[in-house]
This record gives sequence, structure tokens and C-alpha cells, in this order.
Amino acid sequence: MYISIRQATIQDTVIVSDVLLEAALWLQERGIPLWGDSEVSLESISEDVANGLFFIAEWAGEPAGTIKFQLEDLLFWPDISQEESAFVHRLAVRRRYSGGKVSSALLTWAVEYAQTLGKLYLRLDCEASRSPLKAIYENFGFRHHSDRQVGAYFLSRYEYKIPPQIT
Repeated sequence: MYISIRQATIQDTVIVSDVLLEAALWLQERGIPLWGDSEVSLESISEDVANGLFFIAEWAGEPAGTIKFQLEDLLFWPDISQEESAFVHRLAVRRRYSGGKVSSALLTWAVEYAQTLGKLYLRLDCEASRSPLKAIYENFGFRHHSDRQVGAYFLSRYEYKIPPQIT
């Protein structure tokens, strides 16, 4: 099955919010809260969707996952050169599409997109205590960069070295 990825439009705000809320609820039910409802509500994400930061993965035309792609992250990565990196956040997959294909497609797309922009790294972060999630990133090819306290969160930060674009 082919997974396509497209930029979310303002009309897709409900879809993005639904995917994020579904993932947040699933994790909350397992005792691993990630995002509060207020962090992924329509109100909290609508500006980022309108600004073109969210992308949607579709499996056979159905929304299967989402990712936020940005070119600056001064909150979680204030200590690195912003110009050489792209950053991803809010990677979420609908439960019926779990299993790795959608998340891998989203990460592969993010690497390729960052490459077309001439970036050297794709960077992301997650709660340092989330070993299964960290293993997914490491198996994809991300390397642990550092751990950092950001507010109430103790995070593990990861980077993926992007190969130079062949022209």
C-alpha cells in the first residue's frame, strides 16, 4: 500500500487535531501521558497548521498520521545552529495504522524534505524515559545527541545526519 504525504491546509486542522488527540489518549490510557488535550486541540494547533507546519500521511486516501516540520526550534534546541537543521515534532499515527510503516514514511519524508532544503540534520526530541520510542528513532537511524531539561520535561534529543543531495 502506498503512503502519500501532503501539507495540511487550514481545512485539515480537525484531521490533524484528531490524529494527535487519538495518539495522546492511547498513551494516556497506558499511563504514558505525552500531550495534554490543550496542547493538541484545534485552538492550539490551528496557527501552526495555517502556517504550513503540519503534514498528513494518507494511506489509500485516508489520514493515517501527522508530523510537524519546522526550520527553527529555539525551545528544545537553543544551543545549536538553527540554519543547518530541520526539526520534527508531534509525530503521531492513528492506531489502526500502527506498526511502523506510517511513522517510517513520515520520518523518511522529513529527511528527504530537509535534504531538498540543504539542511545537514533532522532533529527531534522525546521524553528521556520513553525507551520504546527512542528505540524506534535509533532503529530509523537517529543518533542520540544529548539530554536536556526543558521546563518540567527531561528530554533525549536525537539527530539524523542528512546525506548531501546529489545533483
